[in-house]
Amino acid sequence: MSEIGHNTGGIAADRLRSIVERIERLSEEKDALATDIREVYAEAKSAGFDVKVLRQLIRERRQDAAEIEEHETLLEVYRRALGQLGTTPLGEAAVARETRRRVVA
Repeated sequence: MSEIGHNTGGIAADRLRSIVERIERLSEEKDALATDIREVYAEAKSAGFDVKVLRQLIRERRQDAAEIEEHETLLEVYRRALGQLGTTPLGEAAVARETRRRVVA
């Protein structure tokens, strides 16, 4: 049996063990954080917030402004191609409002 620190086939066993243990520890921390996040979403839901919208908001906040704008532009192009909202009076009003919001932000 190989002892700690033994170099087998060019692999330092103690270094490998250290890396594996760090990954395991970080995985445990990640699982704990995921549980905490689920609890916060449950709290938000019980407070009356729409969790699906909240998740979208969190996703958007992770993106930079250019990514968000590109996504929204493509979404609008696709909606127009499918004839959704963009060409209706309600859709035009929404687009105008969104354009004003972007200019202000």
